[in-house]
Amino acid sequence: MIPVQLTLEGLYSYQERQTIDFKNLTESGLFGIFGAVGSGKSSILEAISFALYGETERLNARDKRAYNMMNLKSNRSFIEFDFFNFENKKFRATREFKRNSKNFDDVKPSNVVFYEWKENRWEPLEHVNPEKIINLTYANFKRTIIIPQGQFKEFLELGATDRTNMMKEIFNLYRFDLQNNVSGLNAKNRSELDQLEGQLKGFEEINEEQIAAQKENLTLLQKKFEEAKNEFNKIDKKYQIQKNLKTDFELLNEKQENFKKLSLEKTEIDGLEKQTERFEQVFRLFNPLIGEKNKLQKEIDSKNHEKEIQGKNLAETERKFNVLKESITAILPQYEVLERSKIKENDLRLILQMLRFSAEIEILKSRTENGVKEVEKVSENQKTIRNKIDVLLKNSELLKSQRLDAQLLLNVGNWFSKKRNLTESLQAQLKKTDDLNSEIHNISEELKTFTIDAETFKNDFKLKNDSLENQKKSLSEKKNQLEVQQQLAHFANELHDGESCPLCGALEHPDIVEFEDVKSELSAVAEQIIAIENQQKELQQTSSEIEKILAKKKFFESQLKAENEAFDQIKTEVDTHQNIFCWKEFNAENEPDFELKRKQTFDLEKQIEALSQEISQQQKNLEKERESLDKFNKALEDFKLKDKEVETKFKTSQSNLKNLFWEEFSKKSVEEVEERFQNLSKSNLKTEHEYQNLIQQEKELSPKFAEQKAVSEQLGKRIAELEKEISENGTVLIQHLEDHQFSNLEEVETILAQEINVQNNRNQIQKFRIDFETLKNGVEELSLKLKGFSFDESQFAALETQFKTGENELKTANDNVVKLCSEIDRLEKEFKKKEDLLKELAKLQKRADHLKIMTNLFKGAGFVQYVSSIYLRQLCDHANIRFHRMTRNQLSLQLNENNDFEIVDFLNEGRSRSVKTLSGGQSFQVSLSLALALAESVQANAQAEKNFFFIDEGFGTQDLESVNVVFETLTNLQKENRIVGIISHVEELKEKMPVSLNIIKDEERGSLIF
Repeated sequence: MIPVQLTLEGLYSYQERQTIDFKNLTESGLFGIFGAVGSGKSSILEAISFALYGETERLNARDKRAYNMMNLKSNRSFIEFDFFNFENKKFRATREFKRNSKNFDDVKPSNVVFYEWKENRWEPLEHVNPEKIINLTYANFKRTIIIPQGQFKEFLELGATDRTNMMKEIFNLYRFDLQNNVSGLNAKNRSELDQLEGQLKGFEEINEEQIAAQKENLTLLQKKFEEAKNEFNKIDKKYQIQKNLKTDFELLNEKQENFKKLSLEKTEIDGLEKQTERFEQVFRLFNPLIGEKNKLQKEIDSKNHEKEIQGKNLAETERKFNVLKESITAILPQYEVLERSKIKENDLRLILQMLRFSAEIEILKSRTENGVKEVEKVSENQKTIRNKIDVLLKNSELLKSQRLDAQLLLNVGNWFSKKRNLTESLQAQLKKTDDLNSEIHNISEELKTFTIDAETFKNDFKLKNDSLENQKKSLSEKKNQLEVQQQLAHFANELHDGESCPLCGALEHPDIVEFEDVKSELSAVAEQIIAIENQQKELQQTSSEIEKILAKKKFFESQLKAENEAFDQIKTEVDTHQNIFCWKEFNAENEPDFELKRKQTFDLEKQIEALSQEISQQQKNLEKERESLDKFNKALEDFKLKDKEVETKFKTSQSNLKNLFWEEFSKKSVEEVEERFQNLSKSNLKTEHEYQNLIQQEKELSPKFAEQKAVSEQLGKRIAELEKEISENGTVLIQHLEDHQFSNLEEVETILAQEINVQNNRNQIQKFRIDFETLKNGVEELSLKLKGFSFDESQFAALETQFKTGENELKTANDNVVKLCSEIDRLEKEFKKKEDLLKELAKLQKRADHLKIMTNLFKGAGFVQYVSSIYLRQLCDHANIRFHRMTRNQLSLQLNENNDFEIVDFLNEGRSRSVKTLSGGQSFQVSLSLALALAESVQANAQAEKNFFFIDEGFGTQDLESVNVVFETLTNLQKENRIVGIISHVEELKEKMPVSLNIIKDEERGSLIF
């Protein structure tokens, strides 16, 4: 994560809105945030953590977090944090909470929104889960990116289980937890094995010997089948000849019987043919004429009925038309005088307006008189308020002349505050020097027990060690000689004539040397060597202890020198600060007097503020009275303008009168004139509407009457034409009856009434003719075919029995062959399945063995623990690179068999001890090394180009030399593409920082960022 910008307002000591642009800070690679204790430095990290996770290190939800985080002078807290995540995507987190205006202690919960920068604009996200964006939980965020104050050593002091869980989450080691996967595979493999073993139980009797025996049986059955087949073919040939003869004789008899039946039906068919031809002839000649006659008669009847109805309608329309003419004649005189009546109606409307204008003029005169009185009253109120404001202003000026200057009070207050801080610092520094002197004295007393000269003890110890080494060397040479002598004695004792010498290879040994037994002497020399080695170890141990004590003394002496310098510097600052006191109004040695005067000034300020509020209220009242006066004056002007406007309208209406006179109606009431006007208006409107309706009805009825008259005449003409056509049709019909010798029309209608289906009858007749001829020809052909042949039923029955027997025997033989072939085929397929199942069984059994090994390997998340320990050891190795440099190779960090951190102390023969035994400065150094190594690993795991690391520690536990080493380490991080920010109050560190922010806490404005 790389910070871009942080905006905060109303949070902790930040009263006003402050914005931090991290761009210049992060570009430098190393930056600091400095300020006095309580200035609000750590609040910056709290704001970042709360913006992202809604969590803070200082407060939890039960601590009324929203209320306690909000600045007591603010009613709103706001945080906005922009940053790049590990994927180099830009995000924004905003949180805001507000104070209830009616209840100071009630602060509403924060509203949080996350945004992502896309296409040059911020788009809100659907979720508010920071872990999806940063890929870290809050607990690991404050261990790897932002380490809050007091939590720097948390990772170092975590238990093995908690530390392993943290490693799992940061490095996604859960992917190595394969226990459930292996268990699933094992269960699946076991299930498949059980299924295969169950399937193989059904193949126990299937083998190659059984298949071979069945193939031998098949050969015998196929031979029997061929013999039965040859015998059956002979019988089948004879049987088919007799069967065909039987079929032909039976078919001949059947056709002869059918021919007799058709011969009997021939007479009936001939009669039907004559009847059909007669009906078709009559239908073709007379049916169109009769249809035409009926159609004409039907149309004549329809037209006569229509003519009757049209005649009635025409009579009714003519009656209505005459009535309408009479109504128009009656209303015409009233319509002719309508224009004069409308002029009178308009005059009445004007007179009605004039009456209303006259009443409105009277009302406006009354309102004008009342408005003048209100204006005089408001003017008097204004005068009273102005006098009151003058009195209040005089009182306020008097109080202001008695108060002290606010800047003076602020400067003097700051001077006394700084004096207190310097005095406290001087006392604390004095205590430090006393403590260091005590430590140095104790170390000096401890050195006296060794009775050495501190300047020459190394040379003295070296001389002693060299003397012991020479003694040891002499004894070692003597030991070697004794060991050679002992070995030669052993060889001499082992020599026998005829056996080769192991040294020269000779077989004869005429003069064997005799040696004395040196075993006891050799043992004594070995004991002397061990004693000398123990003396050397004691000498080395004593030397190491003295060196450690001297190094410790030197360290405390350098610390004492630095603390004395710091004491002198603070003393100088105290004297300098005392000399800059230049305010004659106060005494530098009497702070209570200053506090009393400041309190009196604050009381005067409250009185002045109360007077200011009252003056402000009176000015508001004066402004309200002024607004009222302007309102009333404007109303008076409006009344006058309205009066003139109404009077002008009155005169205009009077000039527009034509027939009536104003004097005749000026004394009458509006209601009376209104009633007269309404009656006349309604009468005029009624006359006009009635006349226009009658004229419209006449326009509509006149063409309708003419149309109905024309339709009636047309109907008469059409009826005459139809009667002529029907007469001509009757003449043609009579002529056809005479030509075809019909006595009357009823005879024709009787024939047509039969409703004979000519096409069906013709099809029936044609079918009969075809069937009759076909059957006749078939009888003749069969008779000719069977001439000279005879058929014996008993001989055919015997042959048929012989055929069926042979057929059954052949079928049986074939079924046996087919059945045995199917069985052999089944056995071969089953045997192939068995072979495949056995191969699969071997694979699954081998897989089961492998899975058993994997189950033991991944049982109880052991593999994850193993991988976690590897990551932790790598982390430890990376941390040691910096830790060795910080401790000048005196200390090293390692893991024990329980994956707990231990310290290897090279000043004490490389022995290990607990990390809890480290001093405060050493704990800081190892924690910093671990934190940087962890951040490196997180960066590598996230594949980020850059990574950000923030430390909130005072660095106060470090001496000047250690501060330099730490700063050198932090500076080197720039070369490793790492961004590190620190929060501290150590001035030496501030001077070394290339870029930094300063936090200053103002008593009035709160924390300010510079």
